[in-house]
Amino acid sequence: MKRKDIVPTQTERLMREGDFIVSKTDTKGIITYGNPIFIEFSGYTEEELIGSQHNIIRHPDMPRSAFKLAWDTIQSGKEFFAYVKNMSKDGSYYWVFTHITPDFDQSGRIVGYTSVRRCPKRSAIEALTPVYKLMLDAERAAGARDAIAAGTQVLVDILTQKGMSYEELVFAL
Repeated sequence: MKRKDIVPTQTERLMREGDFIVSKTDTKGIITYGNPIFIEFSGYTEEELIGSQHNIIRHPDMPRSAFKLAWDTIQSGKEFFAYVKNMSKDGSYYWVFTHITPDFDQSGRIVGYTSVRRCPKRSAIEALTPVYKLMLDAERAAGARDAIAAGTQVLVDILTQKGMSYEELVFAL
């Protein structure tokens, strides 16, 4: 569960070029593993992270519809790539370029997810920040019940205007 007692700040934490943040969750998004760099950037202890919902690091600037797209993609057995703004325990934020893959058991059933995050391109962050804001504004205007559909429609409209798939857009940034 994300922490409502944490106030976002304007302090950005920058990933180093060689950093890889790694975390694993079960199929419900409960954190089962976090490497030392994940612990460092999140600001939580390992004990606080393990057993918590992965959205504990969700930044309020991120649209809900972006996470819906991520969940729909990985639950269908596909990998997912995205630029994500996360929030640390102290309210600071850090951007990542994430790659999430489903983890399968021997029978091919999804048993969890692995996320590997690396230092994002600044140009991608600059390009995506206004897109996420448009999605978030649409979500807020639509209200809780229709938020995800409204945010998704903003993304679909942008992709249609550019004539690109989501994956093409992410890798073109």
